[in-house]
Amino acid sequence: MVITGGNLGDVAGNLTAAREMIAAEAGKIVAESSVRDSAPWGFEAPERFLNQVLIVDTSLEPEEMLVRMLAIEKRLGRERPATTTGAEDAKKKYASRTMDIDLLFYGNRVIDTPALTLPHPRIAERMFVLDLLCEVIPGFRHPVLGKTMKELKIEK
Repeated sequence: MVITGGNLGDVAGNLTAAREMIAAEAGKIVAESSVRDSAPWGFEAPERFLNQVLIVDTSLEPEEMLVRMLAIEKRLGRERPATTTGAEDAKKKYASRTMDIDLLFYGNRVIDTPALTLPHPRIAERMFVLDLLCEVIPGFRHPVLGKTMKELKIEK
């Protein structure tokens, strides 16, 4: 499961392109949330974000999925420091971007490596993520926190 988002350039067009690339390169999209507008999270910017959650049926291992998502981001104009991975980049200052694709869950798998942490460590902190997750998987239980998306949203 991934969340796509951005706040620079043709954001709606980039979300559509990301959805199409993910379907072509990672697996079948079996569910998708609506596209939602939200304020930047973790930093200030005049441009608001558009975000969408996609549930992808994939045979890829999580690390390969991450590599493909980062490549899609790059093709859609995302610039990251050359020496960082997605996880390392997230620890640095947040900034406006043309496209951001985060892996949220990989079924019930729990992974904690320098390059990838699953479930995404900030799901429960971000109301815009919980809103979108509640559209597509309200009863899904977070494999670490043990609460459903709906329960996490209510607590937020």
